[in-house]
Amino acid sequence: MTIENLKPIFNLPADHKGPIVIAGPCSAESEEQTLDTARQLAEAGITIFRAGIWKPRTKPGGFEGRGKEALAWLRKVKEATGMQVATEIANRRHLEEALGAGIDAVWIGARTSANPFAVQEIADTLALLPEEKKESITVLVKNPVNPDLELWVGAIERIYGSGVSRIGAIHRGFSTYGKHIYRNQPRWAIPIELNRRIPELPIIFDPSHVGGSRALVATLAQQALDMNFEGLIIESHCNPDKALSDAAQQVTPGELSCIVRALESRNSAATAESLDDLRYKIDRLDDELLELLSKRMEVSREIGLFKRRHNLPVVQTQRYKALMEKRVADGERLDMSADFVRAILAAIHEESVRQQVELK
Repeated sequence: MTIENLKPIFNLPADHKGPIVIAGPCSAESEEQTLDTARQLAEAGITIFRAGIWKPRTKPGGFEGRGKEALAWLRKVKEATGMQVATEIANRRHLEEALGAGIDAVWIGARTSANPFAVQEIADTLALLPEEKKESITVLVKNPVNPDLELWVGAIERIYGSGVSRIGAIHRGFSTYGKHIYRNQPRWAIPIELNRRIPELPIIFDPSHVGGSRALVATLAQQALDMNFEGLIIESHCNPDKALSDAAQQVTPGELSCIVRALESRNSAATAESLDDLRYKIDRLDDELLELLSKRMEVSREIGLFKRRHNLPVVQTQRYKALMEKRVADGERLDMSADFVRAILAAIHEESVRQQVELK
């Protein structure tokens, strides 16, 4: 399917400069919290407010949002600040209730976009809208939880087939098992390929969900803009540490304002092998290196438990000596100096010993 003749995903002020920025709390928790956050964001120059009101939780018993009740709070945000408002939907009922409340934009979440039946239900509901509503509603499609480009493209094509003309994608990273630097792995090659295949489609980046930590939001946001993403969707809460969902990754409106002001627009067309591009490669490799080291230490702890059960010494000199000789030789064949490899291996061994000795 060819996707063409799309309208801008948002009507922005005539004097708008820089990337699109969508911001607001992970969840609309109360009317006071929602309006307080919105007013602070509006003062910071944000014109598009986001808040989740139906929250899909991995396990039962967690905070699942305020539901339909919170739509009235978003309507008050529009009235009080003039901001456009957006929320996540997962089914026909969510969409109908959001549209009835005057919501300007909806996004289809990662769990929903992985389900063609759910996406088609939403598309069928959009197809029944009057033409003027099809032309005004914005629909954003998050990438599926798993790194499947075809599933993402399929969800976008289903929405496009409904006849709406303001469509965009949100890259929020991909879920994976185990401990990692990022909450969701960015896998930049996938949104880059999406852009190559559908160049008309705007892609918004979600540094909050990729990073999973407020400390990573600024760096990830800049990386996305350097790669020509259309804009950012960032979680911002008036009191993040007290948030009922995703507290660790939300920033205050003041922090968000500083992040946005610090963003730089760079000439991404300069060269594919610019200094920044090379630095990104280094950063990605460093992330992978740390994750591998973490996995190695997990195995070291398992070995430590085995040694303890069988009354074996933690340090086994002969094995360490043989391992060092082999790895130094391997490193030299890979164009690394013997001293460098020896120093790295010694540090890794020292940390492995420490973790085994301190086992409880």
